[in-house]
Amino acid sequence: MKRLIPYIKLRYHIVWITRYRRKILVTGVKSYLKIKLQEIRRYSPDWEYIEIGIKQDHVHLYMVIPPKYAVSIVVETIKKNTSRSLSRKFVFLKKVYWERRGVWGKGYFVSTAGINEEVIRRYVQSQEEEETGQAKLEF
Repeated sequence: MKRLIPYIKLRYHIVWITRYRRKILVTGVKSYLKIKLQEIRRYSPDWEYIEIGIKQDHVHLYMVIPPKYAVSIVVETIKKNTSRSLSRKFVFLKKVYWERRGVWGKGYFVSTAGINEEVIRRYVQSQEEEETGQAKLEF
């Protein structure tokens, strides 16, 4: 008798804020953050970003995380690595945060996505358009 191999694809909408909701994710920082997010994927190739939306004071990730990973560990890994990279690259962040460690606020929001996947996908895509005044999205 053949054994069935389960195929599980868990999608998550993850949001976290900058420390003190400071609007630090401006054009250059935002571009560098996207590069760093892709670099993290090189070390964890089974994490899949479906959409990335970055506003000046928070980040949206819509991603696939296999069940063998705890969501909390994935988010911690992403936040820790991107915070360290941003702090090293952009010296002005040390002044903004008074030499404190880390650019991200504590905690995060996460929800699973299923039937409403397309709605979440469009919402995350619209985050960058909204910032430039181009969003005309209806849910």
